[in-house]
Amino acid sequence: MDLNLKNKIVVITGAAGIRGSIGETMLRQLVEEGAIPAIIDRNARGFEYVKEIQDQGVDAIFCQTNLADPIQIENAIKTIATKYGRIDVVINNVGVNDGAGLDASYEEFMESLKLNLVSYFMIVKHAVPYLKESKGNILNIGSKVALTGQGGTSGYAAAKGGVLGLTREWAVDLIQYSIRVNAIIIAESWTPAYDNWIKTLENGEAKLKAIVEKIPLENRMTTPVEIANTSLFTISNLSSHTTGQFIFCDGGYVHLDRSLLSQ
Repeated sequence: MDLNLKNKIVVITGAAGIRGSIGETMLRQLVEEGAIPAIIDRNARGFEYVKEIQDQGVDAIFCQTNLADPIQIENAIKTIATKYGRIDVVINNVGVNDGAGLDASYEEFMESLKLNLVSYFMIVKHAVPYLKESKGNILNIGSKVALTGQGGTSGYAAAKGGVLGLTREWAVDLIQYSIRVNAIIIAESWTPAYDNWIKTLENGEAKLKAIVEKIPLENRMTTPVEIANTSLFTISNLSSHTTGQFIFCDGGYVHLDRSLLSQ
């Protein structure tokens, strides 16, 4: 399906992750659609990804940025806007479930908020003037943790709750400019980081089995490709009258009746 994203300038944070991560997968899908990705991430892997994309004949830019630093964020948006003269879409994807729980220090809690929430605000704050011109849209990547809790991750949970609040607030703020704002909410997705986490557990295979059994649709995890497909459809004009929505790409994990899980 042609999503009409060709030559759209799409700012995407956290897209220089490990190959197969959600951000990197979205990046590849954007390239397939002919969009021009503007990657904002701290990992130098982004330079490698941009070279690969340019070798495919698609333009791209990487701004190596500490997303907990507001000055670096402002400079990244300025660099992108200077090069292209416009911004059509913002995808706030960066996120680290960093385990800053109730035993964390004040500084650790605040660092979690800076990366997982404040960066979303700062990216949009500086991109909004360009989005007004393009009548673009914003997509925030959220987490079920904002709604279900998880335990041991107060910083991340608070941040992801804030992301949902900002999604609705911005949808109201920006509706007068025809700017749509939505959030994709993810539950259990099989990524390299998830795989690495499972391997750190003494009973990793048993834990994984217990998690997968609790996902109602097909008892399997959501793939990064499925999340990317849902995200790209949401930012496309095929979703032109969708705003202020929390879109769950989770195999029914959050909402469906637990009786479905009876063996």
